[in-house]
Amino acid sequence: MTISYKGSCLAAIGRGGREAWAEMAQHEVAFPVTDPAELLKLRAGDEVIVQGHVIGIRDRTQIRIFDQGQEPPMDLAGAFLLHTAPNVRKVGPGRYEKICIGTTTSARMVRFTEGLGERYGVRAICGKGGFPDEAIEPMQRLGMVYFAIVGGAAALETTQIEEIEEVAWEELMPECLWKFRVRDFGPLIVGIDAHGGSLYRDVQDRAARKLEELYARL
Repeated sequence: MTISYKGSCLAAIGRGGREAWAEMAQHEVAFPVTDPAELLKLRAGDEVIVQGHVIGIRDRTQIRIFDQGQEPPMDLAGAFLLHTAPNVRKVGPGRYEKICIGTTTSARMVRFTEGLGERYGVRAICGKGGFPDEAIEPMQRLGMVYFAIVGGAAALETTQIEEIEEVAWEELMPECLWKFRVRDFGPLIVGIDAHGGSLYRDVQDRAARKLEELYARL
């Protein structure tokens, strides 16, 4: 795994109802990671471009692993998991070409987070809509991160996937396990970092304070 600092940009972060300017780092990350400690360089709000390999996964795949007790047929150590059920075309036995590979909402799959990290060594999860606060503690304890991706950007994401290298559990189509080789995948935003930082929690906290201010004026 490699992480290289690519520079920085300024992002507006609300604090106590005011806008403050903070530096947002930009990184390039290769997966699967070989040194989990490297993920500690990422902070919530940072921008990330991903190289290497991404594993596609969705509800039925994880239900099979955790609820039905079947071991995954792919090595997930150090992996980046993308919540997806891709649109593909079969071109031969076990061989598929991409048509459109987008993402799905992550929140309903949050219950699998701890097991993925603790039992299988997964280090990054990515999808739409973010993870609820219950994901923060296990992700911090296990050195995991959650990457946010822009919803509706499937056409762009598909161009950043160079090849579908492997597929497992085809009978679950399209909710199989997929191994994608990617190049310049992103940009992604670190939504939850391995230090317990969460953009989603921060937004909720700011919204709650703003509501209190509005109610106080009534």
